Parts: sequence; C-alpha cells; structure tokens
Amino acid sequence: MSDFTLFMDRMNTFSKNKNISQNEVDLLSSSESIIHLAAPPFPYFMECGRSVYEPGDAHPSRRNLGMFDLILVEQGQLDMGEEDRQWRVGAGSTLLLLPDRYHYAVRPCEQRTSFVWVHFRALGEWGVSGAYEPAFADRERHAAHFGTPPYTIRLPQLGSLPGAPGGSAEGERLLRLEERNLSGAVWERQRLFEELLHSLDLRRREPSGSPAESVAERTERYLRAHYAEPLTAASLSEALHFHYNYLTRCMKRVNGLTPMEYLEEHRLEQARLLLLRTEASVASVAEQVGFETAPYFSRRFSARFGVSPLRFRQRHTR
Repeated sequence: MSDFTLFMDRMNTFSKNKNISQNEVDLLSSSESIIHLAAPPFPYFMECGRSVYEPGDAHPSRRNLGMFDLILVEQGQLDMGEEDRQWRVGAGSTLLLLPDRYHYAVRPCEQRTSFVWVHFRALGEWGVSGAYEPAFADRERHAAHFGTPPYTIRLPQLGSLPGAPGGSAEGERLLRLEERNLSGAVWERQRLFEELLHSLDLRRREPSGSPAESVAERTERYLRAHYAEPLTAASLSEALHFHYNYLTRCMKRVNGLTPMEYLEEHRLEQARLLLLRTEASVASVAEQVGFETAPYFSRRFSARFGVSPLRFRQRHTR
C-alpha cells in the first residue's frame, strides 16, 4: 500500500470517528482563534516536510519565524504553545502557528508522532479574532489597489482535516513535489497549497443552504437587481421581509459586508464598467448606478479606486 493511501485511510478514519477527534483535539485555552487572511494576493507556498518524533522528542522553540507554520498531525500527539496559549494537537488535527509569535513545546511527545508541516507567507493583511467578521478595516484601500474587495480566508488556528478528499491529500502531494524540487513544479505546488487552504477555510465548511447563507444570497440578488434604485435600510427590510439588523448579521457572516456596503461596492463596479464602455458623462454614470449626486459619487469612486472617475476614464481610454 502506498504512503498516499495510508495517509488518506488514516485521515478518513479520524474524521469519521468523532469521539477520537473530540478527545484528541483538546483546546487547552478558553477561546477559539480564527486567522483572517485577505486575498488577493493569496498566500504563497514556501516549503514543506514531514517530521517524525519518538517518545521523549520535543518540537523546537522558535521566535518570529517570519512565515506561517501549518502543522498537519498524522499520528500521535503534539503539545504546543504560542505565547500564552497552549494546545493539544492529536492525529487528524491541524495547528496554524503565526509568523510573529513565540512557539514552543509544552511537553515532549509521549508516543511516536508524525506530522506534515507547511510554511507559507501572506503578502496581504492578516489578523486574529474569535469572530467571523473580517479583521480588516481598510477595505477601500484594498479594493483600490487590487481592483476587487478582499476575500477573507478564515482558518481555525486549531482545526481538523476535512474527511472529504482534498484535505489531507494535498499535503501528501506537496511532499512528493517538494522531493522532486523541480522548477517546473512551482505552479503545481502553489495550486495544491491553495487547495489545502481552501479545504480548511471555515467559510467553505459552513453548511450549504444554512439560514444565514440563504438570507445573504437573497439579499445579494435583490441588491444586484435593484442597485440603480434609491434603496434604504427600511426599503430593503420591507422588500425582503427581514429586519435590517438580521440582514446585516447574515451578510457580515457570509461575506463580511453590510447590505449597504455591498450595495455601494456593486454600484462602483458598475460605474467603472460604464466609464470604460460608454461615453456617458460622469453625472450620467452616477445617476445610472444609483448615486444621488455626482460629487458624492466622485468622492466614493476616488476612495475606492484611488483616482477620480474622469481621470480613470482618461487613463484607460483614448
């Protein structure tokens, strides 16, 4: 039997046995941490490897590693600490150590322990919290720089590998590509690494069709269909038959924006397309996408894209 098959069998066994998973993934601190990574740019893969510790061995202590350290435990157990937090990480579990913290072993391994480690960097903003809302305040600056609002990757600091194929398989494939160490494998390594992050992303793990997701999708569809109209919190609540505060909670949970923030971003995207594809005046564009006045539209467009509507058109058209 291949290493890959053994790896997948082991991960699937742990993911199906919820009693083992619950006992092994024992969070010793009192609050859950979620790592928020803004993309684009997406985090990029640096290196990976497999470590095997015998009883009595301990993970080395490190400070300010400068890159994220994602640990995927295959068998055994690691007792790890980061600053004042400590975790017990059992087989089938993951731990994400941060690049600017002090990491250490809480105690030596009591049994043979093997784990895959993946080092990666994040060029975009990142933050830590215990909530689902993104940790980024300056969405407009991100949108102006990258041309799109940030997608927030949400990774649990202590988590578990998903049972479906695509969780543990990428780690094994990354190891095989790393052993080859060929320049031609760089794209494949990055693709597999992003698939691994995708499998761990908490947003992906939310149940499909959950109430929050359904309400958020209804809200998005309505806003896209009626963005040129003079929408308000009250009119939106009346049209969708939910209190605006509930709509806001659902939208924030699913995509990190309030309904009005989502509406403005969509209006600005539509305005950008009109400026590029039509000869309509700035005032006409503002009216067509739902802004009440041209001056306010110009201010919001400049904040979003870093340039006035007129200058944007001159820069990108002849």
